[in-house]
Amino acid sequence: MDGRAGCAGDAWTLRQMPHSTGRLLFHVKVCGVTSAADARLAVAAGADAIGFNFVPGSPREVAPATVREAIATLPAGVLAVGVFAGMPVREMLAIAEAAGLGAIQLHGHLDEAAAVHDPPSRCHELAGLPVIRAVRMEAGSLTPARHWLAAAAAAGRSPEMLIVDAGVTAATAAGRLGGTGHLVDWEALAREESLGLPFALAGGLAPGNVAAAIRATRCEAVDTASGVEASPGRKDPALLRAFVAAAHDAFSRGG
Repeated sequence: MDGRAGCAGDAWTLRQMPHSTGRLLFHVKVCGVTSAADARLAVAAGADAIGFNFVPGSPREVAPATVREAIATLPAGVLAVGVFAGMPVREMLAIAEAAGLGAIQLHGHLDEAAAVHDPPSRCHELAGLPVIRAVRMEAGSLTPARHWLAAAAAAGRSPEMLIVDAGVTAATAAGRLGGTGHLVDWEALAREESLGLPFALAGGLAPGNVAAAIRATRCEAVDTASGVEASPGRKDPALLRAFVAAAHDAFSRGG
């Protein structure tokens, strides 16, 4: 398994956050990448993580073989993240091995009653790979996320990192859980107590609002998909460069 950052057999050099038990796996992640060319564009712009979507029904779904080809072109230190929702562990691990992923992102619903659900036990079951958990503001609150994280810890393992994304309904299909362009309520997020893990902000981030989002939420990383696209699954070079530059500038100023 490769995955570049955090390759098998290599020591992790990722920063431990002083206020949490997790690790900040990236600063700027470009998600929904479907080609080696777009992966290279994102890295050239300054992204340190690339997200590849393996969720059936997503307009950004990509095959493991395509991802392996893309990862082979990436420099060391860039984290290759596989995005999954409600997929059985064996299938996720098989795809991670075939594609050469460096981390798994669980993007399914938190609620076990939802059709596309990633239960808290998934983190423990995915031992050997860093896990990023996408959580959502629901009714202006992160309470469901807190419950899920407590259950994950009780099951034996918490995720390394979180992504806070825009809320969706329980009936939302797997392929529509991310990349919607909907914004998180930044003010509500800023009022929340820490979840105890480093987090990236997602949800409708684009070159024109990412700096304001970082300032408002004090997030430690950002994640974008639709905000840097010419069309679903195809990235826009100018938008990529502008987004990453704005994010890095905001982080360098302390949010």
